[in-house]
Amino acid sequence: SHILNRAMNDETSDIQTSSATGDASPQPDAGGEAAPAKKKRGKAAAEREARTALEARIGHKFADAALLATAFTRVSALKKATRKRSDSYQRLEFLGDHVLGLVVSDMLFGEFPRADEGELSRRLADLVRKEACADVARSIDLGAAIRLGSSESNAGGRSRTAILADVCEALIGAVFIDGGYPAASKMIERLWEQRMRAPARPLRDAKTILQEWAQ
Repeated sequence: SHILNRAMNDETSDIQTSSATGDASPQPDAGGEAAPAKKKRGKAAAEREARTALEARIGHKFADAALLATAFTRVSALKKATRKRSDSYQRLEFLGDHVLGLVVSDMLFGEFPRADEGELSRRLADLVRKEACADVARSIDLGAAIRLGSSESNAGGRSRTAILADVCEALIGAVFIDGGYPAASKMIERLWEQRMRAPARPLRDAKTILQEWAQ
């Protein structure tokens, strides 16, 4: 017992001496490698949390998170040296525009069984125009997730109607690829349902249509 106690005391003395002289294993300080790693983990966790919140708002959980990221990436956010327009949301926007038109047409056909072609066409135009898409984007706070170049971001790009409308259509395209027509249709029905029942705007003359297009 005396020998064991002496050995333990010697070992404790060695540990204390090592700690005092700085020979113990060094611990990472705030400025070392641990800080960037911690910061990186924190950023990744924040991104996952934001994605989960967005998926809850649109009613679709992505199997391919990369699709969702692309849907929010504008060309100006890509590095100039390796910039490819196909890495932005443009292709998804193209697809989403046509998916939106098909789903809304289907909704209108069922919702207004007595409407003629002219009324259905006017209602469709109102529901898929960029102002309507931008309004939907604002209602689910898509602007905060958009990736823009610094100059475009500083100029208030996240609140611009044209950009919000583009991202809304790109998101529809991404949901269509990720979950097929049923998933895209479910999301559009959820976001456009109340707008569907709004009174149709009166038929516009050619001059009004041209002015709106120019704007």
